[in-house]
This record gives sequence, structure tokens and C-alpha cells, in this order.
Amino acid sequence: MTTIQILGINAIVLFVYVTALWVASLISRDAGIVDSFWGLGLVVSAVVFFIFSGGFETRKILVLVLVAVWGLRLSFYIFRRSFARPEDPRYQSMRAERGTSFWWVSYFQVFVLQGITMWIVSVCLVAAQNGSAAERLTGWDFAGIVIWLAGFLFESVSDGQLARFKRNPENQGRVLDRGLWRYTRHPNYFGEVLVWWGYYLLAVAAGGWWTFFSPIVMTVLILRVSGVTRLEKRQAQTKPDYQDYVESTSVFVPWRSKRPRALVENDEGGEYGASE
Repeated sequence: MTTIQILGINAIVLFVYVTALWVASLISRDAGIVDSFWGLGLVVSAVVFFIFSGGFETRKILVLVLVAVWGLRLSFYIFRRSFARPEDPRYQSMRAERGTSFWWVSYFQVFVLQGITMWIVSVCLVAAQNGSAAERLTGWDFAGIVIWLAGFLFESVSDGQLARFKRNPENQGRVLDRGLWRYTRHPNYFGEVLVWWGYYLLAVAAGGWWTFFSPIVMTVLILRVSGVTRLEKRQAQTKPDYQDYVESTSVFVPWRSKRPRALVENDEGGEYGASE
């Protein structure tokens, strides 16, 4: 089966997936469910690719395992974080603005858009599983694994550090600048970007060099759309002391901190794998 045919099947599967999530959001009156199921949606795509692709079996299994580990952890983390909490302010604002039309507007502006994004960024995953340029693991594969592992550790460890920090009521109103948060203001987003460039290198090993747009789209989304830029603006507006953290800590790529160790609060959140 060709890559185009497999992508067509994945488009249908994702359409059904996001539509089911939309129905669930109408029942629960919480559009934020779309964020919790972002990672799982890409696991579903990886399973589709595994079933229908005809690439090198070992690489197919490798990609499926890496996506499953990453996606299931992320979905579980966001679901647990948002469980029994009010709907995300982004969707509350949209709900208030759209009024009675929100129920159908949210389908296109939130859920279908999420599905389209999943479909685009997953192209490198099908290239990695369906390509046959190398019927063995190559240096590209091992480089991809190393980068993926570094990104996964960065993302999961920083999420854990932030979750533990927020569980302590004494940290209310403060910013976390210890651990990985001492070296970058968005270590979880940095890890997310590394994960996707790791997937891309696996695609390159299978001849999918042309899928470079997948990790680029993810990087742009995280840096300019749903992640860093939006959160930086919100932090600056709501936390007067945040400017000190900005002046001493790298915004994205980890770097040596200019600030003495202190406690500050960080409010990470958003779409496309973001953490809070």
C-alpha cells in the first residue's frame, strides 16, 4: 500500500476520532478533552501506519513503541492534571463569545483543527514505518533514538518537577526555577520538540527525508502558536515577578541560569502536548 493511501486511511480514522471527542465534549461541557487526547490520537495514527505499512519490520515496531510510550504518558499526564477541574480558560472564553453557536463552532475551530494538525505532523511517522530505503537499522535510526530519549526525559522529568511543585500549597503564587526549570523557562516544550525531531530522523533512515515539514510544524506550533509565545504573554500579564525569571533564564534552549536559586511559579499549559 502506498504512503498516500495509508495517509487517506489515517485521515478517515482521525476524522472519526475527533468527532467522537467532540461528542464527548458536548456531553461533558468541556472542550478541554481535546488536549488530553492529543497524544493518544497520534498513538492511534501510529497503529494505523503499523497495520497498513510495508516497511522494515524492526523499524515499524520501534516507531510504534516510541510513539506509544510518548503519547500515552502525555495523555495520561494531561488527563490527570485536568480531571475534575474547570474547563480551560481558552475554551471558556470561546464558549462565552460564541454563545449558543459554540457547540458547532467548536467542532471546526477546535476538534477538526486538532485532527488536521495530527494528520500533518504524523506524516513523518508513516514515512518511518512505510519506507524501505534501509532494511536494517542505520546511524540515522540510532541518532533518532538518542534525540527522542533526550526529549522524552526532558519532557517527562520537567512535567514531574512542576506537578510536585504545584502540589505544595506553600508554592502558591511562586515560580519554579529549580531542576530543569532553572535552565529553560519551557523545558517540557523543549523536550517535545526534540521528540519530534527524533521521529523525523527515523523517517530519514527509511527514506522519508521529505517529511521535514512535520517536525517544523510542531516546532512552530510550540514556539509561536499554542505554547511559548502565548504563555510568555500570559505570564507577563499576571505575574509581576515573572520578568526577573525572564531576564535570568533562557526562554527555550537550556542554558546556564543567571539567577540565584529561588522559588517562582510556572503556569505551563495549552494545546499540542503542553503541560501545566
